[in-house]
Amino acid sequence: MKVGKVRIDAFLTGMVLAIILAALFPTPGAHGGFLHPELLTKLGIALIFFLNGAMLSFHALKDGVLRWRLHLIIQVATFVLFPVIGLVFLAVAGRWISPDLQLGFFYLCALPSTVSSSVAMTSAARGNVPVAVFNATISSLIGIVVTPLWMSLLLKTSGHHLDVAGVFIDLFKWMVLPMIIGQVLRRWIGAWLHRRKKLAQTADRGTILLLVYTSFCDSFALNIWSSTNLIVMLSVIAATLVLFFGVLLLLWKLCDLGGIAPAFRSAVVFCGTKKSLATGVPMASLIFAGHASGLGLILLPIMIYHPLQLLICTLLASRWAKEAQA
Repeated sequence: MKVGKVRIDAFLTGMVLAIILAALFPTPGAHGGFLHPELLTKLGIALIFFLNGAMLSFHALKDGVLRWRLHLIIQVATFVLFPVIGLVFLAVAGRWISPDLQLGFFYLCALPSTVSSSVAMTSAARGNVPVAVFNATISSLIGIVVTPLWMSLLLKTSGHHLDVAGVFIDLFKWMVLPMIIGQVLRRWIGAWLHRRKKLAQTADRGTILLLVYTSFCDSFALNIWSSTNLIVMLSVIAATLVLFFGVLLLLWKLCDLGGIAPAFRSAVVFCGTKKSLATGVPMASLIFAGHASGLGLILLPIMIYHPLQLLICTLLASRWAKEAQA
């Protein structure tokens, strides 16, 4: 084996720098900070969907929508496999963790998949973007209903109110509408964008780095890292890693058994293993409105899972992109 210079991945370096920046300056990137991360993230999502709408032909998008077997695998993993694993985990280990952490771990399992990072990772891995776009979008819509239902089952109450109309308007405004605009403008700018694919890649990766920065800013601003027992922190990290890799391996095996091509495999893995912090934080403030004192611990698992999934999926995307190129 030839030993040469170790090449440092620029994107991974950017992620490390984003975390360090969040630790040093958490306030600007936290919710309510002067950078307004809620708006910046939405603009990044809109840009991702606009570019994908402008670069994808209607035939390619239709091809992604019609692959029902892939959609079934991803959505079952997100809304059935994850929660079932969560229930088993609580039945086995629930007695050793606090009630708030029990809620937090199951809440993580019940959340929908991410939007922008699932699409961006699939694109970076040179996977099938239409499948990722469709599943990331539909996951957010399903999550509006299914996540509160799962939590109601656990809490044995369904008395909390969700502004479903407001969420649907938000999804349409920042995801569906930009993609429609991109499709409409495709005949004029599609060829130009295809000649400049690095522009789309820069937008994808820039959005991911923004998500990493803001997600860590929130955790530092909430003092989760300093106010939580080290053993508890390590236990949550270990549990989230086991959860992530367990689902990843199951999805990988399903892809192998089903003869799913590598281009579609990346979409299945990235959409099926992701959990959305952007959806989780605001939804938690509504579902657990009567339990504000425990909200920090409830959010701890998703706060840890989110950056870990970005880091691991970034490494996978980089590896699969090289394999696809080779």
